[in-house]
Amino acid sequence: MGIFSPETVTISDLFAGALLPGLILPIMYIIYIKTIKTNENKLKVTIAENNNLSLFKSLIPPVFLIIIVLGSIIFGVATPSEAASLGVAGSIMLSIYKKKLKMTIIKKTSLETIKLTSMVFLILIGATFFSLVFRGLEGETLIHSLLSYGSDDKYFALIITLSVMFLLGFILDFIEIIFIIIPLFGPVLFTYGFDPVWVAIMIAMVLQTSFLTPPFGFSLFYLRGVAPKEVSTQDIYKGVIPFVIIQIIAVILVFLIPEIATIIPAII
Repeated sequence: MGIFSPETVTISDLFAGALLPGLILPIMYIIYIKTIKTNENKLKVTIAENNNLSLFKSLIPPVFLIIIVLGSIIFGVATPSEAASLGVAGSIMLSIYKKKLKMTIIKKTSLETIKLTSMVFLILIGATFFSLVFRGLEGETLIHSLLSYGSDDKYFALIITLSVMFLLGFILDFIEIIFIIIPLFGPVLFTYGFDPVWVAIMIAMVLQTSFLTPPFGFSLFYLRGVAPKEVSTQDIYKGVIPFVIIQIIAVILVFLIPEIATIIPAII
């Protein structure tokens, strides 16, 4: 594992590194769902064969679009910007195929894209100024001393960083964490010789776990916004606990076996 530099990691490496962890998590979810015992008073959903067929057909276009976009990035066929263009073109083609393309939809999505892009660039500009000032005041030295305080073990520093990321996920959105917090802790971690792809996947999984953890999980509030009124917030909190445990198990698994995140980027 070499010392991190911007040239050593590409976007395709990060996408490739996320493939195996991204497959392991849903497999663990499926195993849990299939093995839990259901009571008779719980809701039972029966799907007819024709509904199964229609469901399968409806899944093919979006899955194909995802494969094209991510596959073009992972195999170096297209840059992220070019892949995004492919995604937009594919989405428009699907909308035309389903006869749902309307000017009102195009106008709304364009405005939302402008708002989101403007917000991200403003945060990026502010984070850049903050990082420059912080480094100019020898903030990296302070963080390094804090992470290594009382222990020379590099894994202790990584665990402390991941714990901080987990707590910050309660109160900050992932955009702020990526642009402001990671540039402060990242360089210090990479001086220990950690694989940047592995560290990035670990941080992403920890943040995902944080967004699911009651009572502050962002994802839970998003679910509360679309869930029926019959489903209470308490029900959501209780229902998500097993999945949080599964997330933690997956994080520990990737932590103990870094090759889960690094083997595909190494092959590609």
